[in-house]
Amino acid sequence: MFMMRKKGGLLVGQEEIQGILAHLDQTYLLESERFFQARDRIVAEFTSRTVRHCSHCGSTYPNDKDNLRHTLEQILDTADPALPKPEGPITALVAPHIDLSVGKRAYANAYRWLSKINASRVVILGVGHQMRDGLFCLTEKDFETPLGRISTDKKAMEVLRQAGGPIITKDDFPHKAEHSLEFQALFLQHLANDHNFTIVPILCGSFWQQLSPCTREHFIEKAGRFLEELHRILEDKQQQTILVAGVDLSHIGPKFGHDRPAAYLKAQADDHDQTLLDALILLDAESFWEEATKVQDRFNVCGFSALACLLEILPHSKGTLLHYEMWFEPPTQSAVSFCAVGFARS
Repeated sequence: MFMMRKKGGLLVGQEEIQGILAHLDQTYLLESERFFQARDRIVAEFTSRTVRHCSHCGSTYPNDKDNLRHTLEQILDTADPALPKPEGPITALVAPHIDLSVGKRAYANAYRWLSKINASRVVILGVGHQMRDGLFCLTEKDFETPLGRISTDKKAMEVLRQAGGPIITKDDFPHKAEHSLEFQALFLQHLANDHNFTIVPILCGSFWQQLSPCTREHFIEKAGRFLEELHRILEDKQQQTILVAGVDLSHIGPKFGHDRPAAYLKAQADDHDQTLLDALILLDAESFWEEATKVQDRFNVCGFSALACLLEILPHSKGTLLHYEMWFEPPTQSAVSFCAVGFARS
């Protein structure tokens, strides 16, 4: 006790400790029965809804339809004037999910390349940042944004749910606040104008956490039936379908668990990203997995799972790199890279 006081410590009574614990419990900061009951109520309330309302409208982007269209058009106007055109029917698009203002050039090049929505259905692969289990999270909820409501393809979702079985999350709560699909939905609606299309919204969990070992062979073993059904959906002759993946690439620096600033890791992360992109553009799944496995996710590529899925299901296509960029955040000495890639039948 003497040594504790000498070093500036304080004696805390049992009542004070109990008061602190009670306050933590009251504010749901303890994993107590009260916390789990509240969590279950919130999950059940979201699960019961038939519509997934926009989560980031009014904060990340305007909540007003006209202002939002103006904002999206301003972003699209920053596209590269020399942007190549698709050389055949579009099959897929890879776009960022980073903040719209940060990634505007990548969003612009991605969606200017897409130009318009002719498909009657869009499979959207996103990153389940809040997923704690499962390889994939599905939702049958329609998506509502300031630009209107997009219906989900309920039949396709049911087929995928049956095919996925235990690799699908028990509930769709991870969709509630997820932005990686929501941002793609905005651009798709904007380009579609009055053209109606349905979506197949899928969040991809962390394969590094959920697969042991995390190998392509194990992934296909676990998700084979699910991937086969997704491939059938994309190849459906009765319903023209394209795929959109909302992903970012490397996350480097202290903010993401590294012991060095992003500036020291940039060259290595750039090389890693480029190797992944080279494999992606060629639809070379083996090389894609080989590079990822070599570094064991050292650079925190959050879009790895979604892109690995794309490589197994996309019909034969030619890929084109439309944009690559790394954005630095000086206060945290960290950085995030992202890209735009288009795929078309050659």
